[in-house]
Amino acid sequence: MVQSDPTNALARYGLANELVKAENYEEAVTALQEYLSMNDDEGAAYRLLAYANEKLKRYAGAREAYKKGIDAATRHHHPSMAAEYESKLEDLEDL
Repeated sequence: MVQSDPTNALARYGLANELVKAENYEEAVTALQEYLSMNDDEGAAYRLLAYANEKLKRYAGAREAYKKGIDAATRHHHPSMAAEYESKLEDLEDL
């Protein structure tokens, strides 16, 4: 679907989700960054991006994703998601 319509943000998110499931984290990070560049996500994509970065041991990237996820979740009135990301961010402080 992404090949037939590269501007389809939902298809890019779906691709990224499947790449994470397949443990193809490098490509998942790329797909998520592309998705986020074209869509004002409410926060869920940042969870996937942080997770993929953690799996790649890119902790700075994971922290950045959680911070942006907190901003997005707050902006879209998802306080429990923002709290979850704050907790995850605390877990990454020493990494």
